[in-house]
Amino acid sequence: MLKICMVGTGYVGLVSGACLADFGNKVVCVDIDKERLEGIRRGVMPIYEPGLKDIVERNYAAGRLSFSSDIGEAVGNSLVIFSAVGTPMHADGSCDLSFVYKVAEDVAAHIDEYKVFVQKSTVPVGTSEKVGEIVEKHLKKKVEFDRVSNPEFLREGSAIEDFMRPNRVVIGVESDRAREIMAEVYRPLYLLETPIVFTTIRTAELIKYASNAFLATKISFINEMADLCERVGADVGEVAKAIGLDRRIGSKFLHAGVGYGGSCLPKDISAILHTGRNVEVPLRIVQATHDVNESRIERLFEKLRAGITDLSGKTIAVLGLSFKPNTDDIREAPAMRLIERLLEEHATVRAYDPAAMENTRAALGDRVLLCDDAYRAIEGSDALIIMTEWNEFRVLDLDRIKSLMEGTVVVDCRNIYKTEEMKQRGFEYYSFGR
Repeated sequence: MLKICMVGTGYVGLVSGACLADFGNKVVCVDIDKERLEGIRRGVMPIYEPGLKDIVERNYAAGRLSFSSDIGEAVGNSLVIFSAVGTPMHADGSCDLSFVYKVAEDVAAHIDEYKVFVQKSTVPVGTSEKVGEIVEKHLKKKVEFDRVSNPEFLREGSAIEDFMRPNRVVIGVESDRAREIMAEVYRPLYLLETPIVFTTIRTAELIKYASNAFLATKISFINEMADLCERVGADVGEVAKAIGLDRRIGSKFLHAGVGYGGSCLPKDISAILHTGRNVEVPLRIVQATHDVNESRIERLFEKLRAGITDLSGKTIAVLGLSFKPNTDDIREAPAMRLIERLLEEHATVRAYDPAAMENTRAALGDRVLLCDDAYRAIEGSDALIIMTEWNEFRVLDLDRIKSLMEGTVVVDCRNIYKTEEMKQRGFEYYSFGR
């Protein structure tokens, strides 16, 4: 059993801390937000993530997982310290690393014997070296420590499964001692024959950005193919299925629509572009990926205006506010950009999401009418836009929708419904790439 300190109880920190405790380690999660910590102790999770509450409560009850605002005690009692704080995006696309650097200072002040300092947050190449310099500078006495880069690859909505049964674990190390300790941290995964990729720290940092850039490229690629399909009379769903059967390509992330959002892909694409500019390496493919994604809301508006020329005074129902199903995360969500545009056009917006209502209320206030369910959002609307493919939106009562709506325009941004069926029911139906 290893003693581990996880600094930060956000998405990455809380999930990682709880899962490491479930591996049998003794983990203390540290945060300056005492109210948040007290909520977690009472079983109130600060994020919506399937399975998170159960794994936190189970390990908290077993004494393997604890929560504290005392970073000194947590660092002093731990061998491995993970930094899992936020790295928000600056206006120029670069990462705000102030939280990362502050953790390094705070941790260094309490290191009095050998520790392994692990950077879990997604950070640009070279950040761990800077963090190491900060730790070295703020040590109270000369003591050995090792730096490690261990980027996360958690998908919101399936983060527990991703941590417990990952495709791979990437670990950037500098010493054999740190390598052995990190191998022990992830020892349970060896039983699952999970590939553990040990590499240099800089390579580990870049692997995360390269992975997300490639996934984002697949999304933008299939969205361009969707636009082409519409022009030539092809079906993007069948195109995606066929090319996805090629093992060199794979079917994941080949779903046409309004593009990617969330806390990872947009931020990581901007960050890797910023890194490329800094070292004078033009990342043309990644730039094109970004540009295509930025254009998708305008493509959506072209479809909406084909059915409603003037949106002023019209009522638009929006189903799905989170950037993907099974999360309450609205950061960089296409739905948020859509709603802002609709409000600029002086439309009235009625909206519903199974999980993201509170976050949306905090972000938009009373500018949007948030409804209790999908049908109340649809009632009296001139157009319906389906933005997120939550399971409950896949089985809507179409006859009921038809009777509730004032208009007939439906823009299905996730290609959930069949074109012919929607037209037969009297809808003016628009989808992507079909």
